[in-house]
Parts: sequence; structure tokens; C-alpha cells
Amino acid sequence: MSEEQETSNDNTHDSVRKITKYVLIVVAILFVWYVVSDRIAPWTDQARVQAYVIPIVPQVSGRVVEVNVVKDQVVEPGDVLLEIDSSDYQLAVETAEAALELAGQEIGAGTATVTTAQAGLVVALTNLEHAETQSARVFELEKKQVMSKAEGDKARAVVKQAKAQVDSARAELEKARQALGVKGEANPRIRSAIADLKKAQLDLSRTTILAPSKGGITNLQVEQGYYASAGAPLMTFIEFDNVWIQANMRENNIANIEQGDAVDIVLDVAPGKVFRGRVSSVGFAVDSASTGEVGGLASVESKSGWLRDAQRFPVIITFDDDSARGLRRLGGQADVLVYTSNNWIINPLGWLHIRLLSWLSYVY
Repeated sequence: MSEEQETSNDNTHDSVRKITKYVLIVVAILFVWYVVSDRIAPWTDQARVQAYVIPIVPQVSGRVVEVNVVKDQVVEPGDVLLEIDSSDYQLAVETAEAALELAGQEIGAGTATVTTAQAGLVVALTNLEHAETQSARVFELEKKQVMSKAEGDKARAVVKQAKAQVDSARAELEKARQALGVKGEANPRIRSAIADLKKAQLDLSRTTILAPSKGGITNLQVEQGYYASAGAPLMTFIEFDNVWIQANMRENNIANIEQGDAVDIVLDVAPGKVFRGRVSSVGFAVDSASTGEVGGLASVESKSGWLRDAQRFPVIITFDDDSARGLRRLGGQADVLVYTSNNWIINPLGWLHIRLLSWLSYVY
């Protein structure tokens, strides 16, 4: 082998060594960056837009006479979504109004009965007083033997009868009072009639279904003529005012995350844009076997492989402003990066990383 060939081989080996060294240095730097940034500025692409999903459920049954929205329509608070035939409920209101008026008339008649019984008691008391006065004279004369004992017994019988009439009048008055009950709107019959009227009026108002807040209509599957059953959903409402991001962070990178930490958010629907947010809460319990139903624990999917995937916990992130309004679609994917400190090395690198991802979202 010539000297030139040996020199060429040495140069080639030196180049390989240099490239290998540079690659190892880059890998070491990336490894250190991964380990350190995972705790100081954790990032995840397992994040989705979340919002309140509200089934629109009628509280009364009836035939749908008008549907005022279409699928995927944006509605404002108080907009009429649909109307149910109100004929039967209007009739129920009129019936309840008549029942209330009749109860009032019955109370008026009961008041007159009480007044009559009260007058009867006054008459009975007057008669008793008169009988006692007259009998007192007879008893005095009986003692002086001016009048016979028979006359005295007759006077005593008159007093006894007058007392019985007083007792009877008092019983009639109490009976009339019990039948009348409490006066005014506190009367049980009046209260019952008022409650029935309120129920009828409430059912009537429920025949018109309104939008609870600003949001969107989806899963609309009814039209005019459909029979709506109380408790059965007619459509789905997605609320726009309360929207957040659920980021499923690995268990080993949430140690430093606290409520209020600043967050950069990249939405797949808006390439090249970075939105600001804040950590609202960090989940402290998950159940990998449940479906996340109301009353259960949050469910986070865990992937299995050759190496065990770290457990993930939900981190709830809210938007700082409304700059993303109109872009926040329920279920939309996002990338998030949390700044847990003011580290002057990691934070700028994280800032650059999340913006690079935002531009890469143009192509994937």
C-alpha cells in the first residue's frame, strides 16, 4: 500500500471519529435536555380541547311543532331551539286558574258560615245570661218558700238548657273554623290551588326550549311532528364560554407543575399560532379501567409495549384570553408546554420548541 493510500485511510478514520464524537455529543445534549426539560418545562402532545356537553332534554312531553335550529348552528343565550305543542298545557293552566277561583269562593262561603256560627254563639250566651238572671230570682224566692220547689226545678232546667245551647253554638263555631282553615293565601285549599296553577304555568313555559348559553348545536335528529318524551334527549349542546385543555402528562414530569403556571398551547386547527394559558388544576387520581363517567375517576389511556409507559395524569389548562375563540373545537388535538420556573436556559429552548411544533403542524 502506498503512502498516499495510508494517508487517505487515516483521514477517513479521523473523519468517522469526529462525526461519531459529534453525534455522541448531540445525543448527550438531547438526553440532558430531555431529562431536565421534562421537569422544568414539561411538554406533551396528548392534549385535547374539552368543553361542557349538554344534552337538550325536554321536561314535558308533546309533539314538536317547530324546530328553529339546524345541525352545527351557533346559538346565543335565550335563542329558541324548538317548541312543543302547548295546547294541553294551556288548557291545564286555565283549569288551575278556575280551581283557584273556586277555592276562593269556597273560602268566602266558609267565612260566612263562621260569621253565622259566631252570631249563634253570641245569641246562646245572651240567652244563658238571661236565663241565669231570671233563675237567680226564682232561687231566691224558693229559699224564702214564696215559690214552690217545682218552680225552682223548672228554672234550673232552663239554665241547664241554655248552657247546652252555648256548648252547641261553640261546637258549631269550631266546626266552621276548622272547615274554613287559615284565612287568606295561607289557607291549605288556597295554597294547593296556587301550587297547581304554578305547576301548570311551569309546564307551559317548558314547551319552549331555549339555549342555556352561547354554544353550538350538534347531533340534531328531530324535526317537526316528532313526539318528544320528557327526559329523552333531542339534540346536543356544546358550550362555548367554558372551554379548556386536558393535557395528559406523564407522572414523572408533573412534580413541579402547580396551579397558575404559564402554558404555551398549540392547536392543530391553527398552525403557526401559539396561544397562552394557565394551569388550572393537576389531577391526583385516575382509573385506567373506567370510562370517566360522572361520579367516577378520570380515565387516561395507558399504552403497553416492550417498556412500560409511564402513568399519565390529567392537567387542566384554561386559556388566558379569547384569542382562540372559534378555533376551540371539542376533541381537537393540541400540544402544550408548561413553564414551571423562570429558568433562563430551558425556558427559551422550550419557547423555541413549541413554536417549531406550531409550524410543523402545517404538514401533519
